Amino acid sequence: SLSESPCFSYVLLKLKEMFNSKFGSIPKFYVRAPGRVNIIGEHIDYCGYSVLPMAVEQDVLIAVEPVKTYALQLANTNPLYPDFSTSANNIQIDKTKPLWHNYFLCGLKGIQEHFGLSNLTGMNCLVDGNIPPSSGLSSSSALVCCAGLVTLTVLGRNLSKVELAEICAKSERYIGTEGGGMDQSISFLAEEGTAKLIEFSPLRATDVKLPSGAVFVIANSCVEMNKAATSHFNIRVMECRLAAKLLAKYKSLQWDKVLRLEEVQAKLGISLEEMLLVTEDALHPEPYNPEEICRCLGISLEELRTQILSPNTQDVLIFKLYQRAKHVYSEAARVLQFKKICEEAPENMVQLLGELMNQSHMSCRDMYECSCPELDQLVDICRKFGAQGSRLTGAGWGGCTVSIVPADKLPSFLANVHKAYYQRSDGSLAPEKQSLFATKPGGGALVFLEA
Repeated sequence: SLSESPCFSYVLLKLKEMFNSKFGSIPKFYVRAPGRVNIIGEHIDYCGYSVLPMAVEQDVLIAVEPVKTYALQLANTNPLYPDFSTSANNIQIDKTKPLWHNYFLCGLKGIQEHFGLSNLTGMNCLVDGNIPPSSGLSSSSALVCCAGLVTLTVLGRNLSKVELAEICAKSERYIGTEGGGMDQSISFLAEEGTAKLIEFSPLRATDVKLPSGAVFVIANSCVEMNKAATSHFNIRVMECRLAAKLLAKYKSLQWDKVLRLEEVQAKLGISLEEMLLVTEDALHPEPYNPEEICRCLGISLEELRTQILSPNTQDVLIFKLYQRAKHVYSEAARVLQFKKICEEAPENMVQLLGELMNQSHMSCRDMYECSCPELDQLVDICRKFGAQGSRLTGAGWGGCTVSIVPADKLPSFLANVHKAYYQRSDGSLAPEKQSLFATKPGGGALVFLEA
């Protein structure tokens, strides 16, 4: 296990020394929370649909010392992230700037509010991490989850992993990202050696055994994408919300109560395939403008802006409702097919899973428009050199791809992709070992007491 590995003991020892030179004392405990790769099921968790991620071995690690004052002091082992201190009783999160410490404050505030505490004890924290930032591997959610578990431990309280995941999913929205709950759920619920089907409301996780003859490889496009710093992500969330309302209205449901595309399917009691047909009938491929949406729903522009749209999407002028709904319903079906193939384990399962991953990328690129030229190029290179399937993973618009590669092809795959994508003639991409690596399902968040 992780805590017994000599490599990990060395990491803790180094962190302890850095903590001591920073704060002049010794940490009382350490908390880790992993990043994740989403194998299939992109942009559908916030629509209410199941997803299929696994934790990666890369994680956020925090050394902690509770103090007697109310001072919260945060430091980071990476000099790019400046120190921050505040009073633990007066947590302010600035939505306009997704600074690193704000993600810590999200986790802290989530736990504080859950227990209704006005007074929190102070602490000294040194944050370390090896998840590449803005890469679609959930470095920010890992930090939120880690901070939530740190705060819980300092308070000496107990919560189940599911409760922790739900609190952290909700509290990450303090930063202005209207995400679903996938990243926080897998960070807490992950188990070594298995991917998980994560279902929502109620939150639960089911083991999915991945094929033994294949490896999942992560490749970073080296295009950074920060969800909280751009509006792309929240616009998609709103397009899905509006599509759900128009579909509900078309089917004479109580549309004003509907927020997610999954709710429309549940209320109609029909299959995902049938929902795709309803989408064809109810929505048109041409983009909608705010006026047309208001006409369809019988509301004023003011009501649309203040009652339906989030603050940072109120000035959007075009909404592609048909395309977004088609992606979500087809992607939700691909997740279920993926799980079924893993369970039935046919001879050609790696090929079948690869095809689903390829279809997912096409849908992300063409219907959800969350890819970018570099991701498309990287996906093509991965397929060319032996991946049975390759797709963007995470929010997209940059970040990483995930590919399913037959185990016997792995060495040549890594060498060829490295040469074709990372060793460009213009030398524009610094090859880092974090850019291209095989991964296996890791374990979830943990607390270590000072040995």
